[in-house]
Amino acid sequence: MTDIRKPIFDAVRAAGKSGLFNDSAKITALDALLDDFGIPKSEPAVTDVTLKILLEIAKHEGIVPEAYKDSVGVWTWGIGVTNASGHQVYPRYKDNPQTLPYTLKVAVWLMRQKYLPPVLAAFEDCNLTENELGAALSFQYNTGGIARATWVKQVVAGQLAEARVSILNWNKPPEILGRRKAERDLFFDGKWAGDGKALVYGVAKPSYHPKGAVNTDITAAAREALKP
Repeated sequence: MTDIRKPIFDAVRAAGKSGLFNDSAKITALDALLDDFGIPKSEPAVTDVTLKILLEIAKHEGIVPEAYKDSVGVWTWGIGVTNASGHQVYPRYKDNPQTLPYTLKVAVWLMRQKYLPPVLAAFEDCNLTENELGAALSFQYNTGGIARATWVKQVVAGQLAEARVSILNWNKPPEILGRRKAERDLFFDGKWAGDGKALVYGVAKPSYHPKGAVNTDITAAAREALKP
């Protein structure tokens, strides 16, 4: 959705005489010059989970390679996967930790099956760049609210300044605000939070609550997970 050439055209319009681009030949001439310099017209659209997107979401979510009980007692595994996803995690992964590549592969499957389609539908005919898709998919994975989010509707309508503010309205519980700001910065400014690492947790017993997070480089595991 990002038009790389727009800032250039805006700068020329501001510096030039009034009505400069009322002459279509001027637009064609500037386009041709930018073609000669090898400047693309827009970033390529992305419609699937990429390595950077997977690493970004894992950074926010954390990973628990064996089944654990979440804050309300629901058996959960991996990157927030429950039996309700269609992939059985309990009793399959109780006392049965899995490898990181496998754990991430299931997360990718879930993203593609459950979370990616609503994101693409919500942005209608917009061609999302990698950073935009990554931010939107992270938002949907966390909230499930992409279809009703005002900020998304504002993006589709071209109201980007308003959308930057509206995304932060999804701020409950309060501790989620840091993630919302990261998603805002990724969508609108292309600033990735992912650094190839994620917190990987163990499981305390007999409570089966997560414990002992270790900041782990998961890049190789993520690459393996994305292989067909």
